[in-house]
Amino acid sequence: MFKRNHVVRLILIFTLIMGVSSLAVMIGGVMRARNNNYITIDPETMKLIQLDPPKEGDPIAIVDTTLGEVRFRLFPEQSPNAVANFTELANSGYYNGTYVFHAESGVYSAAGAPNKDGSAKDNSHELVERELSQDLWPFKGAVLAMNTTVKQNFKEKILGGGTYYNGSRFIMLNTVTYDDEFKEELKNSSESEALADAFIENGGVPNFSQQMTVIGQIYSGMDVAEKLAQLETNDIGVYKFPKEDVLINSVTISTYSSEDEITEDTKNN
Repeated sequence: MFKRNHVVRLILIFTLIMGVSSLAVMIGGVMRARNNNYITIDPETMKLIQLDPPKEGDPIAIVDTTLGEVRFRLFPEQSPNAVANFTELANSGYYNGTYVFHAESGVYSAAGAPNKDGSAKDNSHELVERELSQDLWPFKGAVLAMNTTVKQNFKEKILGGGTYYNGSRFIMLNTVTYDDEFKEELKNSSESEALADAFIENGGVPNFSQQMTVIGQIYSGMDVAEKLAQLETNDIGVYKFPKEDVLINSVTISTYSSEDEITEDTKNN
């Protein structure tokens, strides 16, 4: 009887040890899978480059819409593949006559779809692997490459993780509302005090942080971006389509010149 109880006790102890080990492995797997979705942020080396004005020679995009013009600085160093994809499409004339196909309650707009339903022509430019940078954040005026899909193996489908992709369509951010409660939550949850302060001072959509590739930052025409985000819409399916068509006439890739900007401002005034 004693030997039988001893054997049972050993089996129970062994089972408990294996259970704890399996749980540890599972938790570790989940954490690793989640970490594949994000990047490590080092507040000491982080540079909030979007808050700096464009410099002479910086690559820019000039987006001419039926509601006005938006200009934004591009970030090819931090998001090389997404910026190259956007630049190639712009130079080919792909964006000419495409739609602003979604407006999210004043927070942001989505544009660059050749089809009115928000879909792309094909998948040839829709599988650019997502690029994240600790120096780029979804501040007000940020331009993001819209996520298109995620590829996951069997383990990633169960535990999370995978490879995220973006494509031709892009998002121009306005901002969410920052009330006192939201500001406090942001300060308490942010990995950096400077980052939290930057969101509070400049606006933006913190919930998008490290979720999509940032390709640019608007420096001229923010009033137009605000109008695009505030369009009246019909809520149909996934997207909130503008009630009246708003089109992108063209997207021109150029370089920043302070003289050109002065000339353009004079022309507009």
